[in-house]
Amino acid sequence: MVALPRFDLDAFLALPRLLSLHLSPDGSRLALTVQTVAADGKRFAASIWEVGTAGDDPPRRLTRSAKGETARGYLPDGSLLFTSSRPDPESADNGTPDADVLYVLPAGGGEPMRVLAPPAGLGAVLTAARSSTVVVSAAVHPGAATFEEDGAREKARKDAGVEARLVEHYPDRWWDHDIGPRQPHLYALDLSAPGGEPPTPRDLTPSPPWAGWFEDMHFALSPDGGNVAFGAAVHPAGRFKADLAVVETGKSPLLRVVINAAVDHSVMDWSPDGSTIAVASTDLGEPGVAPRFHLSLVDAPTGATKPLAEHWDAQAQELRWTNDGSALVVTADERGQTPVFLVALDGTVTRLTSAGAYSNLTIAPDGTALYAIRSHLNEPPVPVALDITRADQEPRVVSSPMTWEPLPSRVEEISTTAADGSELHGWLVLPQEAATEPLPLVVFIHGGPISSWAGWHWRWNAALLAARGWAVLLPNPRLSTGYGHDHIARAWDDWATLPAADIHATVDAATARPDIDGERVAAMGGSYGGYMSNWMAVTTDRFKAIVTHASVWNMTMERDASDAGFYMDREFGDPLHNRDSWHRQSPHSRSDSLATPMLVIHGARDQRVPLDNAHALWMELQTRGIPSRMLVFPDENHWVLKPQNARLWYETVFAFLDEHVRGQPWQRPGLL
Repeated sequence: MVALPRFDLDAFLALPRLLSLHLSPDGSRLALTVQTVAADGKRFAASIWEVGTAGDDPPRRLTRSAKGETARGYLPDGSLLFTSSRPDPESADNGTPDADVLYVLPAGGGEPMRVLAPPAGLGAVLTAARSSTVVVSAAVHPGAATFEEDGAREKARKDAGVEARLVEHYPDRWWDHDIGPRQPHLYALDLSAPGGEPPTPRDLTPSPPWAGWFEDMHFALSPDGGNVAFGAAVHPAGRFKADLAVVETGKSPLLRVVINAAVDHSVMDWSPDGSTIAVASTDLGEPGVAPRFHLSLVDAPTGATKPLAEHWDAQAQELRWTNDGSALVVTADERGQTPVFLVALDGTVTRLTSAGAYSNLTIAPDGTALYAIRSHLNEPPVPVALDITRADQEPRVVSSPMTWEPLPSRVEEISTTAADGSELHGWLVLPQEAATEPLPLVVFIHGGPISSWAGWHWRWNAALLAARGWAVLLPNPRLSTGYGHDHIARAWDDWATLPAADIHATVDAATARPDIDGERVAAMGGSYGGYMSNWMAVTTDRFKAIVTHASVWNMTMERDASDAGFYMDREFGDPLHNRDSWHRQSPHSRSDSLATPMLVIHGARDQRVPLDNAHALWMELQTRGIPSRMLVFPDENHWVLKPQNARLWYETVFAFLDEHVRGQPWQRPGLL
């Protein structure tokens, strides 16, 4: 167990990061993907560990390459699939650098076998409970019938010095990369004879039915490996929805659109008998009409749909069928937690966990135990076991490489009442030891906006600030998940005023405490949280400093330049015809009110909120002589993902807050 007498940036970056878990077919062991800082300190690298579910044996590391590996699931015989960009010693051409290659590690041990190496790497990898059929996604150039042809086309482009792409569909970018010229395909592999020749992939979508809208697809492979269900815009018509579709994995694959409606279909799972697809969906929404979240049971052959637990308006983040097909296990936000729920087919909903945020659900073969990853605001992720029949239980922590002493911080819930009488809820993260004098307060504003503060956060870590003597407030204002439909609907098409009033009310409640100094308060947020930070900067002077990361400054510019501006149209309408709705809540329209010192942070590769937002805000701050700094990461996207960049991010934020809230001299980070 690692002792953490001081929780500083060194200790934070040294924490192993649990990314995923997979359960072996016999239920005896878990494969954990654990990420740590690479030896050169410039990136994170993952390795795969095996731990016993009974907790008797110590963790055992299975992979050790410098490039790192990610576990992708077990085959029925106990062989483990994983992806890695490790080079092939037997090949002179290893394809695109850092492209993921599929390997299989035999159940009895030995050297992993290279299974599939698409030149552009792999996306999804799906395994089946009762079949050795594996389905993967990989992108290839238009007209390329094989990966060899795709590699030849890419080589021809490089030899000619061509990087151009012809855009035919929107969206044409996603988060941090261009879509195209390669198009994503689904492939089926037969791995029934591991150890032999690598299987020939079978293209299930030789003529891809989607038009660029593939990037955030969710997949599920039926237990017999015969069908893949997914949500994607198969017939886009300007609404950018995600249909529910099924494609067979046989020799003559047939693709069917099961549900074509004004709905986004997201997470899904096949029933044990393969007849029914459980799916979570969301209405698209429109100005004045907030989306609703739904659970449904869909008859796979006919598409006949039956609502499930209609009274429960939570947004399912994961779902799995129980082994006997009598219920679903589901994760969803609830009052700042992300519990596991058991949803019976009669609509009865039972919460299985008492506290924490859960993900990566997997059910034991005997159907009684459930394994997952659990975290809390001041507790990093760990693998845990649950009893699938007990309500509001504390989990059993499974032996793993992620063990450490408790962090030097504590978490308290905070509640207050909004101006309209609605209850508001959030979290306070405080130093472990009681304060001898009132603490400065920093307010973390979450992104989304349809999101919530729940669980551990590697990019917005409140425990780090608490260890430096700050109180950290994490409010969940209107538009936050986990508080019912009305909590979102009341602020639908109002990003600004009602959520801002809720944040102010929660800050009022926090600063009324004797252990918090109401005169030393800062605000910071990223993405939508950055937008709200900008809104605070032009509407209030209560904050001594504001940090805005990857933030929206000009609403119409964001809509026109973002990779996914269509999401904003669902809420505010077309800006050409709804100008007032866009202009009145765009922070840039109130630039004359800027006065608070601001730190502006942005990744140059961010396509979700393009860098022009930061440049426009920076121009307004500088021309008005407002104390401000701008930190730009040329090699980062919407998030800051490299370890040394993360260190610089935190060092700069700490120094800026200390300067303007605590009155300490500015300490420029050494590498800046």
